[in-house]
Amino acid sequence: MSAVVTDQFRISNANNFVDSVLNETSSYYVFLGLPNPSIAGFGRTDVVAGAVGAWPLSPVDNFSYQSHYRDTMMYGKKINSANIRRVVKKHSWVKNNRYDMYRHDYDANNLTPNSKTTNLYRSNFYVMNDDFEVYICLDNGSSGSNLKGNRSLVQPDFTDVEPITLSDGFTWKYLFTIAPSDIIKFDSIEYIVLPNEWSTTTDSQIKSIRESGNSDVNKNQIKKVYVADAGKTGGYQSTVGTDPHILDILGDGTGAKVSISVLGNGTIDSVKVVSGGSGYTYGMVDLKRIQESANNSALGKLIPIIPPSRGHGFDIYKELGADKVLIYARFDDSTKDFPIDSAFAQIGILKNPLITNSDTIFTGNTFSSLDSFKVSSGLDDDRNYPGMKITQTVTGGTARGYVASYDTDTQIVKYFQDRSLYFPNKQDHSDSSKNNTDLPEPVLKFGGTGSILFLDDEKGNQTPSIDEGLVGITTTVDNKIVNLGVSYNKGVAESEINKKTGDVIYITNRSVVQRDLRQKEDIKIVLEF
Repeated sequence: MSAVVTDQFRISNANNFVDSVLNETSSYYVFLGLPNPSIAGFGRTDVVAGAVGAWPLSPVDNFSYQSHYRDTMMYGKKINSANIRRVVKKHSWVKNNRYDMYRHDYDANNLTPNSKTTNLYRSNFYVMNDDFEVYICLDNGSSGSNLKGNRSLVQPDFTDVEPITLSDGFTWKYLFTIAPSDIIKFDSIEYIVLPNEWSTTTDSQIKSIRESGNSDVNKNQIKKVYVADAGKTGGYQSTVGTDPHILDILGDGTGAKVSISVLGNGTIDSVKVVSGGSGYTYGMVDLKRIQESANNSALGKLIPIIPPSRGHGFDIYKELGADKVLIYARFDDSTKDFPIDSAFAQIGILKNPLITNSDTIFTGNTFSSLDSFKVSSGLDDDRNYPGMKITQTVTGGTARGYVASYDTDTQIVKYFQDRSLYFPNKQDHSDSSKNNTDLPEPVLKFGGTGSILFLDDEKGNQTPSIDEGLVGITTTVDNKIVNLGVSYNKGVAESEINKKTGDVIYITNRSVVQRDLRQKEDIKIVLEF
């Protein structure tokens, strides 16, 4: 038998993800990784070793590559309430355009008249105006005799709680105005950003819209009855020259009533909701009392439009179909955690990494996931150290790594250790011949007393030692105290997070981005559920 994963499941998953991110017991981070990706291999067998820009074009979703993403991770920034929003497809108001109206019953047999979709959420039933105000269309002037409705000629520009019908026949319901801070961070050509915490926020404007949409309190749920068929001559009792008929909307709710005017020929002229009632998930206008003809073919068809939840504006995530989440992060030179001289080609999201040498979840605002050390004497300023291979003889063998960054002011070298350094040409796990010198080796950290070899084929190798005098999180440069972001012991610092922990829940490979001192990276990630 057939089955379907509903839109409400996707919306619920988006809500659950946002709630999880904002939960104090969880830590989610946007991270940048794959530094200087022109380095040969990076442990991959599907790239050309040594080629400029050689990096895996498509991420792989398995446990092996999860660990590789962590190995080459450089730094991360925590996602908080200011940097995550639900989003929906952007429909900007355009004069003379046709817009679909909100209906609860679109499907394969009842397509949206203008967007021609089987689904409400895929249609253009809401708009954003020039002032970043968002409205839902409750009535576009359509009926059974005018299926597409009118063209929108007047841009909605009000913030009233109740819907307003404009001169072009469109009835719009104001929902919210996008905050200036959200425009700066989240605005895009594709999406409208929605406010966070709609159901609980105390923002006065949002609260008034939410409460006006709560029909359990105001008994004003149903706003529109659609005239699918006005009937034929002689169908209903005329109200010409008399008061309109006041009829009940029957269903699983209570209190909804409509005012109906009937022309002299017995056809329905207009239908207006005079009391919206509450508690409806379906309904039908009780036309029996005004039926004039015994011939069913002369009778009409009225469809009460049932709002989502309790009423329009009560739950905009459900009303607008918010099954996407946009995450924003800015990376700049505001902290020493973030190298400014290193390229990167990978962006990801990491959930709940642990503090290094601890079973506690890391909760800091930023983390450095690179190991580092301070050299005892400055390296040459005119050399390009990021991407350079380094080695050191330590207890148990040889420490090997790639330079991710070198800070000429603090003389701090940050590095990572890709698996290809320790298992050269053996990514398929084949055994080496007896005389092969490229044997697998244990992965060892830098920090021995011997000098470190910086391999530079163009300008010659360098062999500085580690400055064991550096202890703590600060150092002095030109009589100024500089916060290094991580704490050093005898000139060596570990990653702030245990890179073997945490779940990589999103990963993408990008064209190489080269950083510099004045550069800022604004990262926007859209997750679709």
